[in-house]
Amino acid sequence: MQTATAEQRKAPRPRADALRNRERIVTAAREMFVEHGPEVPLDEIARRAGVGNATVYRNFPDRDALVREVVCSVMDRTVRAAETALAENSDAFEALERFVHTAADERISALCPMISSTFDENHADLVAARERAERIIQEVMARAQAAGQLRADVDVGDLMVVVAQLSRPPAGTGCLSADRFVHRHLQLFLDGLRAPARSVLPGTATTLEDLRQA
Repeated sequence: MQTATAEQRKAPRPRADALRNRERIVTAAREMFVEHGPEVPLDEIARRAGVGNATVYRNFPDRDALVREVVCSVMDRTVRAAETALAENSDAFEALERFVHTAADERISALCPMISSTFDENHADLVAARERAERIIQEVMARAQAAGQLRADVDVGDLMVVVAQLSRPPAGTGCLSADRFVHRHLQLFLDGLRAPARSVLPGTATTLEDLRQA
């Protein structure tokens, strides 16, 4: 049985109300970034979250930290949706569908572009969240292909490019108005991924490495 280190014993656990406030801030920020873009005033985020300005700055010292937390949180929830789908049944293609539709609901394609040259794209938290997402997509697609459910001539990069293009425009550019089209068009795309393939795709499958080099 492991015992706590001296530092762990000294470090106070966050109070439940402090954790709730942090969650409220992240939720409010996600909503307002989607509606208005990344430059929405932090005071407005505090107002929507129902907390004081000091609470926002106590949790997030600057805008970069808040944007990063929002992006990491939506990626993590999307990953958990795919993991849960895989655990609940053996249908890998259903897990793939759940991942894609959850990514749209979480507005990943609207929020992730906010991590631009202004922000640290290589921050450890972002890298870890991105790697978790890439791993689950690779696992789900590999299982679906092994089961003969997913056409063999596609790779992770193909999925990520199309989901980004079909799901949401950038934050603050009216992405809420596209809601009625999104899941319909994503399902059309997903149906086109099913095996057996009905046509031959031009070019070659797009890998994660292709996306990184683009």
